[in-house]
Amino acid sequence: MSCRVMVGVGGACDLGYHVVWCPKYRPSRPVPSGPDRGRLDVLIRGRCAECDWPVVALGIEPDRVHLFVEAHPEHSPSYIAHQVMGFTSYVLCGEFPHLRSRLPALWSWPCFVATVGAVSAGTVRR
Repeated sequence: MSCRVMVGVGGACDLGYHVVWCPKYRPSRPVPSGPDRGRLDVLIRGRCAECDWPVVALGIEPDRVHLFVEAHPEHSPSYIAHQVMGFTSYVLCGEFPHLRSRLPALWSWPCFVATVGAVSAGTVRR
């Protein structure tokens, strides 16, 4: 998959973001694992597809989640991060009661966002 140039009325853009967020109270309470992890992957990809943010790469690790996503400039990096984090937290806590019972919140709201820059999709995946 190569990065695509998005063309709109205001011009053309090629923006990619690297978004990283962590579970609340890490490392004592890691990112959901097992069936929870598979559902998290589906939810992230689904939310990004709904918002037309192509996922270049997704990495779910025990202490953080890495998301490389392409977006239009009308969506700020913090908006993208909070949409994905809020949606996944709401759905996972609703579907898996054990997550809700042991955590007051699933994700730590401070997150890291960086622009990917002019690198190939293959480099981002590596």
